[in-house]
Amino acid sequence: MEAVITGDIINSTQRAPTIWLPTLKSALGEWGSEPTDWELYRGDSFQLRLSNPLQLMDAAVWMKAAIRTHSGLDVRMGIGVGEISYRSERITESNGTAFIHSGEIFDQLAKMDQHIALKTPWPALDEEVNMTLRLALIPMDRWTTTSALTVLEVLKHPGLTQTELGSKLGIAQNAVSTRLSRAHLDAILQWKDYFPTKLLPYL
Repeated sequence: MEAVITGDIINSTQRAPTIWLPTLKSALGEWGSEPTDWELYRGDSFQLRLSNPLQLMDAAVWMKAAIRTHSGLDVRMGIGVGEISYRSERITESNGTAFIHSGEIFDQLAKMDQHIALKTPWPALDEEVNMTLRLALIPMDRWTTTSALTVLEVLKHPGLTQTELGSKLGIAQNAVSTRLSRAHLDAILQWKDYFPTKLLPYL
């Protein structure tokens, strides 16, 4: 079993690609190599393959934080878990149930009225995870650019103290604390880290 994320950038036409495209490529590059593991298409759309599906929420939260560092922008992601039956040197030319599930749930995002959703071979798991995702997205959809920047630094450097994070961001420790509190990061990280315990029994 592997995971595929199909996504696009919300409001991409309102900002020059030179502003957000490097951020998108950098975020995708944290999770694999182009074009085998990730690829851009149609300007603002992308696919990302994760050989370890237990990492899919880590990647999704990372992508969300990275894109929201740009004012007015956000990201939609349909996450599929399944098999990859045909592998090409380009991810957009590969195929399998992981791709099918990812595309199907991506197409349902508008109807579901949420920006991230999961589809696996197990409907009961999907129902539970997507319900908790809907709750987790309430604070994530409201991240400001400064909150997203701080969240992204925490994800990049999980071992740093708030004082050390403040030094990297050029702000005081209490400002870091305030940003992370407003982002509800503790709760989101607990939810993100709990997800693998739900998926693992199915793999």
